Amino acid sequence: MDCPGLSLFPLHRCKTLHLVRHAQGLHNVEGEKNFKAYLSHEYFDAQLTQLGWQQVDNLRKHVRTCGLFKRTELVIASPMLRTLQTAAGVFGGDGYTDRADALPLMVANAGNSGRAAISSLNSPPFIAVELCREHFGVRPCDRRGNMSDYQFLFPAIDFSLVETDEDVLWKANVREPTEDLIARGLKFMNWLWTRKEKEIAIVTHSGFLFHTLNAFGNDCHPLMKKEMCDRFANCELRSMVIVDRSMTGSDPATTNYPGKIPQGLDLPSDASEEEGPKTNSVI
Repeated sequence: MDCPGLSLFPLHRCKTLHLVRHAQGLHNVEGEKNFKAYLSHEYFDAQLTQLGWQQVDNLRKHVRTCGLFKRTELVIASPMLRTLQTAAGVFGGDGYTDRADALPLMVANAGNSGRAAISSLNSPPFIAVELCREHFGVRPCDRRGNMSDYQFLFPAIDFSLVETDEDVLWKANVREPTEDLIARGLKFMNWLWTRKEKEIAIVTHSGFLFHTLNAFGNDCHPLMKKEMCDRFANCELRSMVIVDRSMTGSDPATTNYPGKIPQGLDLPSDASEEEGPKTNSVI
C-alpha cells in the first residue's frame, strides 16, 4: 500500500543543510541602481555594507534563539570577503579577547567593516571551499582576494582546501556557463558526503544557490520545488535535508540499536498472521 506524498529514509543517509546567502554587499546596492555597476572594478571582492552588518546581527540572534547555533557542527563559507564576513558574524563566538587557546575568527575592522574582532571560542569549525563560489568571471565583485590576505583577516578559518593564493578561476573576459556552475554545485553536494558532520551551515551566493537547488526537487510537488529554489534575499537562511538515495555514503548509523540483547526468543505477535495458519500433524 503506497503512502502518497511521503518519503521515509534512514537518518544516517541524511544531512541537514542550513543554506545562507551573504548579507548585503556594496555591489548589491549599486547593482540595484544600475546593473552595469557589477562590471565596475570599484566593487572587486565587495565587502558588506553597514545595512549588511545589521542583517548579520539579526540572523545571529535568530540562529541562537531557535537553537540552530548549538546544533551546527561545521560552517562552510565561499572564500569571498562578503561571505567570510557573513559567516563569521553569524556563526562566530562573542567578542574576541586575547588568549593563547583561541585565535580570532575575524580581526577587528576586517574589510573596513568598523567591527570589533570576533572570537572562535565556542563556535563550530569553519572551512573555506571554492566549489560554492558565485559564477566565475567578468564581474570584479565575484573575483576573490588573495588567500594570504584572508588568512590574516580570518585567522581561525581553515583555508587549506583553497589550492592557490591568487584567484585563477576568475577570467576577465569569460563568464562561467550556467551548466558548469550547476555541475560545480552538484560536485559540492557530493563532496558534502565525504564530511562526517550531519548538520552543516553553508554561507554562499545567490546565483550558486539558485542554479544548484534547481537541479533538485523535480520529484516533489511544484510548490515545494518553488520553496526550495526561489532566489534568496540577502542574509536569508533556509534549512533543508539532503538524502543519499543511491547508497553512495558510507557513514554508519550512530543512533540505531540492534535489539535482542541479551539473546532470547522474540517471535513477533503477528508472525502467525504473516506465515498463515498451521496444522497439527500426528506421527
